[in-house]
Formats: sequence, structure tokens, C-alpha cells
Amino acid sequence: MKLVFFGLTISSSWGNGHATLLRGLFKALTARGHEIVFFERDVPYYAAHRDLVQSPETKLHLYHNWSEILPTARKEIAEADVALVTSYCPDGVDATELVNSSNVTLRVFYDLDTPVTLEALENGEQLSYIGPRQLRDFDLVLSYTGGAALTALQDQLGARRVMPLFGSVDPEIHHPARSLSGYQADLSYLGTYADDRQRQLDEFFIQVARRLPNKRFILGGSKYPVDFPWRQNIWYVQHVAPSAHAAFFCSSPLTLNITRGAMARMGYCPSGRLFEAAACGVAMISDEWAGLDEFFVPGSEIIVARTTEDVVAAMQLSKPELEKIAEAARERVLTSHTAAHRAAELERIFNEALSIPVIEEFNRKQMVAEA
Repeated sequence: MKLVFFGLTISSSWGNGHATLLRGLFKALTARGHEIVFFERDVPYYAAHRDLVQSPETKLHLYHNWSEILPTARKEIAEADVALVTSYCPDGVDATELVNSSNVTLRVFYDLDTPVTLEALENGEQLSYIGPRQLRDFDLVLSYTGGAALTALQDQLGARRVMPLFGSVDPEIHHPARSLSGYQADLSYLGTYADDRQRQLDEFFIQVARRLPNKRFILGGSKYPVDFPWRQNIWYVQHVAPSAHAAFFCSSPLTLNITRGAMARMGYCPSGRLFEAAACGVAMISDEWAGLDEFFVPGSEIIVARTTEDVVAAMQLSKPELEKIAEAARERVLTSHTAAHRAAELERIFNEALSIPVIEEFNRKQMVAEA
């Protein structure tokens, strides 16, 4: 199949969780014989932190404004089997109008930020990437989040068919690697700054660093404010490119995951960092949220933190204990959560969705014949 995407970015992993995930997925889809086209608005903040310019897996169209790229977009969609718009696409409304007015066989919306989308809707906020008809005109809606979110997308945004498509990891990028001296620490955390993560970051990281002044902590990620409460035993890396994730994770025996507030409240929304760290063979400690046990078994594949004391206790575990947890998590990821698994799953979802109109037309003709 030829798949045409209109999304946020794949050219830069700076300050977003879309790029790394989609790169792995596109690579796996290409390996299965599919053709990928991606449209990305060329914005200054991603251009300044671009860590992918060309990809053998993807035909990337960078553009400055919608009117400039519209003729090319029309041409690509005319040749496509599936056209997809993702959440946070800067031209999501225009792309939705184009996709849904085209003759493409399957029209899809992929919400990589479902809890944020639904919470914004509940708060009466205007969604820049969803138009006035919401999701009614799409043949299929994919959601990074499972559970109650799937029903909410139908009830609140008019989605007709909804399927979960969770995160994944590319084991060729995220794997056990040699640690680097500049990254070495006792506990690491990798994540872009977000207000709705700050309370737990303070409880599970900053307060732990205060309790354990002789331990070394490292934090990687962009957008941290100048008044962030740094401590002397916390080291900071402003941006860790995907190619350096493995070295970052493997430089500490334990890494922390904190889920964004809306995602934690809704549940069934695993951070991509969980799959990445597990694939790198590093023990993980995470905040608690509904559905976590659907992806990793608490206690044997992941450590769950509810308090500062839980993190402090985890840091007292022996090296063999942490290694056992890490090995179990890595095995779980490699057998269930790689980009190759998601590509096969997506292919099945598309094939089923593409067959539905055929079945419906067959049933209609049968009913007419019988009448």
C-alpha cells in the first residue's frame, strides 16, 4: 500500500514524542513492502534541532505553508491507498478537508495524544488539528491510548470505527549499549518538560536527589525553565537525540518514567520511553496508572512508584535484582512491542478496514436481491 501522512514532525525529535515513534513504524512498514509519504510543515524550532533530513523509508515533504504544498499533496493522495492525519498536525484542519474530499480508499486519523485531545475538548478549548466536523468523516480512527478513550472518541468526537495502536520501539536504535562517562548516574530521567509532570518529577526525582546527596542523577530533555529546582547532584543534558538514547539509558542502572497528567488519568497510554528503556536493558521505575500491567508486570518487569520512598528503596536494590527486572522487561518488549509488531498490526487493521466497504456493499446487494 501507499500511505500518505500529514503530521507534526519526523525530521526532529526535539520536544516531541512523535518523531522517534513514527520513524520506527515507517521503517517497519517499508520492510513489509509499503510506501510512506510524510508531509511536515517546516517550522523554525524543529529546523534548528533537525536530526533527520532524509530517510530511505520515507518520502518527506517539508513545506512552509499549506497553499504551497497543496498541489503536491493532492497528487500524492490521488495515488495513495490510505491517507492519514495525525494529532498536532499544524495544518490538521486543512489536511482533514483535503483527505476527506479525496477519492482515497481509506481515510484515517491517528491520535497520538488522545487524553490531551479529550481533556482539551472537555475544557472547551479549540483543537487546532481537528475541524468542525470533528472525526465523523474518517473511515477509521487510530488511538495511541486504549481503554475508555476508544469509547470517548466515538461519543465525543463522532469517530465511527476506533482501534488502538500503541507505541513501540525500534530495537536497532534502542538496545543495550556502552555507557558514556558524561551520562553515568545512579538514576536517569529522559523527558521533555511539561507542567503536568512537574509534581511527580519533584517527588520521584528532585526529592530523591535531596535525600541521597551522594548519588548522581541525570536528566535529559528540552524546554526546562530557568527556575527549575536543580540540585548539585543533578546533571542536565538539554537534548538527547534518538541515536544517543541507548547510551543515555545504559549509563545508569535504573531509569524513571513519568506519564503526563492527562495520560495518567485516562490510563492505557504507555509512554514511548518505557519501551525504549526496556529495549535498552535498563530497569525501569514508573508512576502508577490504569492499564500499566497490560504492558509490563509490576514487580517483575517494572517497579511502580507511589511515593518518594518507593524510588529511594528501588535505588537500594542490588545490581543482580535490577538486572533481573531489566532482562524480563527487555524480553517482554522484544516479543510484544517492537515497531515490527505494530507495523504488522497496522497492516491487519488497514486490511480489515478496507474490506468493510466491500462487505457492506455485498450485504446491500444481497438485501436488494432478496427483496
